[in-house]
Amino acid sequence: MKHLWKRVLAVALAMMMVCSIAGCGGRTGGNGGDQEKGDPIELTVYSQLANISGEQVGWFAKVMLDKFNVKLLIVPDTEGVFDTRMESGHLGDIVIFGSNGSDYQRAVAADMLFDWEEDGILEEYGSYMAENMATALETNRNLTPKKGKIYGIGHNVAANSENFEEFFYTWDLRWDLYKELGYPVVKDLDDLVTLFKQMKEICPTDENGKETYPMSLWPDWDGNMVMYVKAMATAYYGYDELALGVYDSDTGKFYGALDKEGPYIEMLKFFNKLYREDLLDPNSMTQTYDEMIAKVLAGGVFFSIFNYAGNMAYNTPEHIAEGKYMGTLLPEEAVPLTYGMSVYGGSRVWCIGANTQYPELCMEIINWFATPEGRMVSEYGPQGLTWDYDENGYTYFTEFGQQCMKNGEETMMTGEYAGNNFADGR
Repeated sequence: MKHLWKRVLAVALAMMMVCSIAGCGGRTGGNGGDQEKGDPIELTVYSQLANISGEQVGWFAKVMLDKFNVKLLIVPDTEGVFDTRMESGHLGDIVIFGSNGSDYQRAVAADMLFDWEEDGILEEYGSYMAENMATALETNRNLTPKKGKIYGIGHNVAANSENFEEFFYTWDLRWDLYKELGYPVVKDLDDLVTLFKQMKEICPTDENGKETYPMSLWPDWDGNMVMYVKAMATAYYGYDELALGVYDSDTGKFYGALDKEGPYIEMLKFFNKLYREDLLDPNSMTQTYDEMIAKVLAGGVFFSIFNYAGNMAYNTPEHIAEGKYMGTLLPEEAVPLTYGMSVYGGSRVWCIGANTQYPELCMEIINWFATPEGRMVSEYGPQGLTWDYDENGYTYFTEFGQQCMKNGEETMMTGEYAGNNFADGR
């Protein structure tokens, strides 16, 4: 749940790097962007986080081809794929684990992952990580019984632990409608239901003439629990997900998903109440995220606990010009959770397959992703086209880049990157 968007996201970097199986055999130097341009090298990136399959396309494919002379073949973790690849002896060139749990541990125990310090590859080809993410690398060294070796690095590494991550439990509400109702006080979930009823009464249809709903969910990211239900518990009580339930990070108390008086059951009852009172989109169980966000953009959804499904989507220049926008309304009893920066890295581990022919090249690519340049390009597009630096060294979006951020699926890339829309490459 921690980085839903950053797949959104997020998740996104892992999606770009999933490939099938490169040949085994003797290793050859990759040298990445410094190599002479010959036939592109095809790298297989097996990712347990990817939700696309096949060759990377779009503007990002060109970035990788221009910078490293590589093509990425993405292999997602569908049923049975991990065991099959383990049996074959080749997980992939670049390997991304969804967690540092059993699959990662099995891969280490079976010698399926490359030792990053072998032949000094980390120091030479992963120098940015070695210099700036040493704590995260040392954390990986102690993750398995084979202590003493580094087999990868966790995701989402911070330079320091003094700041918070971006807030994404922002409790976004259609503020123009809230204003029209006279800013009623919202103390708890019951008050929120009352407010929802009032909002639907004054705005029964969206910009397309379709019925409005205060809330609209999507099942794409459901797992052991319904994603939005467990997230509501996190946003309201500040309890984070753990196994089949949530826990209070202050006290350590665990609340199972089936506890009759637990927060998960409470939030299920909340959504059931919304459904029974026609305040929850009836398509919530079947629609995709894209279908839901289209309703948000059309003004058909009044509220979201997430920034990416609230203000980041709805607050377009057009809506703002019309005096319509979403802003934060936090119930008085709510204490949403946010996360601190971690110098240790997260649980998703980026690795190199033990039998790749190109360990240096794989290391160079992973290292580039960790640099400011790699992060900016992978997240926001090609420098100079979608974003750039001003005279003071600060980043800014170009006008075209702003269009890409707001309407990625509708914005076609231009110039040397033409041929796909922005979302395809991302």
